[in-house]
Amino acid sequence: MKGVIKKLKKLQKSEVKKLIDKRTKEFYKKGRKLDEEEIFSELCFCILTANFQAKKSWEIQNKIGGGFANWSKRKLQKFLKKEGHRFWTQRAERIILARKLKKELIKKLKNGKNGKIIRNWLAENFKGIGMKEASHFLRNVGYQDVAIIDKHILSLLKKEKIIGPPKSLSKNKYLEIEKILEKISKKVSIPLGTLDLYLWFQETGKVLK
Repeated sequence: MKGVIKKLKKLQKSEVKKLIDKRTKEFYKKGRKLDEEEIFSELCFCILTANFQAKKSWEIQNKIGGGFANWSKRKLQKFLKKEGHRFWTQRAERIILARKLKKELIKKLKNGKNGKIIRNWLAENFKGIGMKEASHFLRNVGYQDVAIIDKHILSLLKKEKIIGPPKSLSKNKYLEIEKILEKISKKVSIPLGTLDLYLWFQETGKVLK
């Protein structure tokens, strides 16, 4: 753990901090604004990212824009296929299903301050949204109390010998690793949601979302 902490402290003194601070402010503003179309677009971005590239999902999100809320299933499928999404049929279906809970989602975000409680609701009610996707969505709309544990974060933690290779990422395993990240977060005084951006940069050299 000491190696990761040392690298994080070094990054906090670099130009990367400015990029990450800027991105974090964008997330916070989005969460404060709570524009229904924008929030739903963010949820759909997270549906797209499961077992697919975050960068490519981001590009698709920017091209579809408000279409997540009103395009037909056929139009979504056709567009996702054209853009090279591996699961174009399934993801279009999941986006259509997610529309039914749009209003309830906004209500939960307006009334809920605890990201972990909302994360459980998201994972239980939205098809294609697991712990990782729910955490990703919440961080992207300003919540800082959940960890995004994807393959890049797992790879980094394994390389640093903080965890062993998990056979699978069950909910219990996810929460176990999240507690480790919470400890790191406290030691470097970086909020849990923002920590992901630093660790992602450490592993990939990029600041995405």
